[in-house]
Amino acid sequence: MSGLIGKKIGMTSIFDEKGKNIPCTVIELGPCVVTQVRTKEVDGYEAYQLGFDDAKEKNATKAATGHFKKAGTSVKRKVVEIQDFESTYNLGDVITVDLFAEGEFVDVQGTSKGKGFQGVVKRHGFGGVGQATHGQHNRLRAPGSVGASSYPSRVFKGMRMAGRTGGEKVTVQNLRVLKVVADKNLLVVKGAVPGHKNSYVIVQK
Repeated sequence: MSGLIGKKIGMTSIFDEKGKNIPCTVIELGPCVVTQVRTKEVDGYEAYQLGFDDAKEKNATKAATGHFKKAGTSVKRKVVEIQDFESTYNLGDVITVDLFAEGEFVDVQGTSKGKGFQGVVKRHGFGGVGQATHGQHNRLRAPGSVGASSYPSRVFKGMRMAGRTGGEKVTVQNLRVLKVVADKNLLVVKGAVPGHKNSYVIVQK
């Protein structure tokens, strides 16, 4: 399952050949450097460690600086391991957005926007008490009953309640690649991808 690390630039829309307006997301994808090659003999599994987005060397530890120097590259902000690559690469190789082609489908993984502590209406889509207040001035957005009576005398695990919302790893599958702009390292995919602007994403096919 080949993939690259990228950065979400933002959303826009483009017109297709039929004149239909399609919402899409622009991702700055790569170039990614192979910073380590995992092998079965040494590590017990096969994978490529990719580095993306240059960082200042003064902000990195000596260990990290030495690790990237082995690959002959500068210090990177984001490092991810990806298994089951279709092609073979060596340490220090650079992989660009050319890995993807227009028309194919990709999965995009990212961290969703954090929304803080939210109630059940926003977090789980509750409709309130009968969609109306019924004369109760403060019950519209309340969760309602959370448990039974003397049995089981507890609240079941997994009960949908208020709590921290967002900030979780989310994967959106089967997004069509609308455009590949190789000279600017841009990938345009149909629809929305998780995360805020300038957040890191992993695009896999």
